[in-house]
Parts: sequence; structure tokens; C-alpha cells
Amino acid sequence: MHEAIFLEPVFKEMIWGGNRLSKDFGYSIPSDKTGECWAVSAHKNGDCRIRGGRFDGRHLSELFAGERELFGGIEGDVFPLLIKIIDAKEDLSIQVHPDNAYAKEHENGSLGKTECWYILDCDRDAKIVIGHHAKTKEELRQMIEQKRWDELIRVIPIRKGDFFQIVPGTVHAIKGGTLILETQQNSDITYRLYDYDRLQNGKPRELHIEKSIDVIGCPHRDVGAERAKEQIGGVLREHLISCDYYSVDRLEVKGEAEFSLTEPFRIFSVVEGGGVLDGVSLKKGDHFLLPANYGTYRLSGDMVLITSCVVSSERERK
Repeated sequence: MHEAIFLEPVFKEMIWGGNRLSKDFGYSIPSDKTGECWAVSAHKNGDCRIRGGRFDGRHLSELFAGERELFGGIEGDVFPLLIKIIDAKEDLSIQVHPDNAYAKEHENGSLGKTECWYILDCDRDAKIVIGHHAKTKEELRQMIEQKRWDELIRVIPIRKGDFFQIVPGTVHAIKGGTLILETQQNSDITYRLYDYDRLQNGKPRELHIEKSIDVIGCPHRDVGAERAKEQIGGVLREHLISCDYYSVDRLEVKGEAEFSLTEPFRIFSVVEGGGVLDGVSLKKGDHFLLPANYGTYRLSGDMVLITSCVVSSERERK
């Protein structure tokens, strides 16, 4: 099928959210506390509708369940990826995610959550939380019980264009003034370790201390991004990461180039500028996927896209 599948985002209001999804992307958001745009999602907590084309109005989960050939016949009960844009006007909670094995046992068979962040924009002198300083589980528990958060939490500076891989067991938090695109496993499992003692509707938000301690890796180890660059015609392709669950690239289009779709499907998010895909206009904030057997495709214009696919073989992970 030679037709791109465009998706309508689902928006989530959050205690820490803002209005940049409207200001920067032109989305119609529910309020000035909108924290997340679920841009490509088939999750039960936010299932995107298809916009236009022969599948107009259907949900992505429905398409994945009933038209598996569009996705290269890949296995699995749920669509494997979830793409978000996150507007953190204020700090998110300090949190951690479980891996597949832990989530399957403790979260009703859910997938775990490996994710990665591309920094779309951030305030000057912005920072982010990735990792901690505890050397052992015993020290971790002690620092948590004694609320020695400043000693425990590892905070690092960031700037626009940075990229981070967040594996299960990694303590992390997006801090205020940051706009990111997140590529992740199709999971909504988050364990809050610390939430700054703030209130929502007059009550503290739920924390998950014991589960957090269970899954946090000690000591912390960073996972480096790959960031290999390749010029293809008028497109600079920068490979950001490959892992067991996804492969992510950044495409900077300054002209045009032709590509061949060899994956079961490929997801695209236009994060800057605008252009054309095979005669179809693209603008900032568009999200679409190319289904299996789409064949060759041509991108042109002046834009930046973040694109991802599932990793189906050991060869592709290298």
C-alpha cells in the first residue's frame, strides 16, 4: 500500500504541564496544563485515530490488530512503540521504570519501559535528572528513607539537540523548561520515587518506594548514544540509538533524498520546518507511519524529523 498513515495526537493534562504544545506546534490542547502529546500511540490509555486516507477514523490499535500485514506481520499482542512530545513547564517527579520481566510479574502482564529522549528545546542552563549516586541497594534505601535527595539524585546540564537513552532501572526526571520527543516501548508503567512533596487536588501524589527500590540499578551506569552521521542527497541522517526495542534516527532535510523502506514499518515526527513526502505536504507537528511494502519514498523541503522503527534482528542492533 503506497499510502502514509497520519495520526491525530492524544493530549494529557499534567500537574507539571504547560502550553508549548499549542504555542510551538499549533495543537488544540485541553488547557495550559497540557504535559503530553501521545503522537503515535495504540495504548489503551491513549489510542490515536488515523487522519485521512482509506483508514480514516480508525484507531491505531484496531489497525494493528486487524491489518497486521501493514506492519510486516510482526508478532505481539500490542503495537510495540509509543511516541510522545513532552512539555515540562515544571519538574516531573523523580521516577524509574521496570523491565519486561518485572512488569509482567507485578503489573498485570504489561510491557516494561525502555525509552529515549531527544531534546527539542530547553531553557538556558536547563538540567535533567539521569542516574543516582548510591553505590549499593543498601545505601540507596538508606538515602531514600533519610530523604537525602540532593545527595542521591544525579543532575546534569542539557542543551537543544541532546539525546539520552533511558533503560529500565534508571532514575530519571525531566525538569522544568524542557521540551522533548520521547520514543519508548508501548507501556504506561511509572514508579514515582520522589515528587517534591507537592499536592494534587490537595493530596500528595502516590509514590512507589518499594517497587522503585526493587528495580533501580546500583550503581548507575550511563548508556551512550551512537550519533553516527551520513549524508544522503539533501538529507543528513544521524543515527541516534539502536536497542532491542527500537532504532531512532534524526533526519535534517535541506533539499531532497530518496530512501527505501526495509523495516516492518517506520514512524516519522516532523519537529521543525516543513516539506513534502511523495507529493504530500508535511508541517511541524505531523506524525505518520509508512507501512510495510511502501517501497521507496522521497523527502524534500527544509525540516527536521525524528524517525523510528522496531529492531527485528541482531544485525540491525549493531
